Amino acid sequence: MKITHPGDLTSRRPPEDYFTGTVWLDPVIEAPAPARLQVARVSFEPGARTAWHTHPLGQTLYILSGCGLIQCEGDRVRTMKPGDVVWIPPGEKHWHGASPTTGMVHLAMQEMQNGVAAEWLEKVTDAQYAGRDG
Repeated sequence: MKITHPGDLTSRRPPEDYFTGTVWLDPVIEAPAPARLQVARVSFEPGARTAWHTHPLGQTLYILSGCGLIQCEGDRVRTMKPGDVVWIPPGEKHWHGASPTTGMVHLAMQEMQNGVAAEWLEKVTDAQYAGRDG
């Protein structure tokens, strides 16, 4: 058994290639093998968002606070609110982040497959973020 206490893990800014705007990532757990679970608390300032990406084994988002946006490729931009749980299936191309006027914090939960938890793709355009372009 291992107990991690608040402050044991360091907050960090994720790579700029994968995000637009100010985002903070606080690791919760990266379980040792053979477990595959990764969980992070991700804080987005207003207007901040991920790039398009996929997860080999899917992803679950649990919205903790604020107002978020999410879009799967080919679908419309949808709103996420505190208490919402969002399941993104394996391989589904998507992005998520804060609304233009309100920050958002979520827990991002995914599993690693062959050492990979996400495949990062192109950045979301301002038109896509605004829901004007699929």
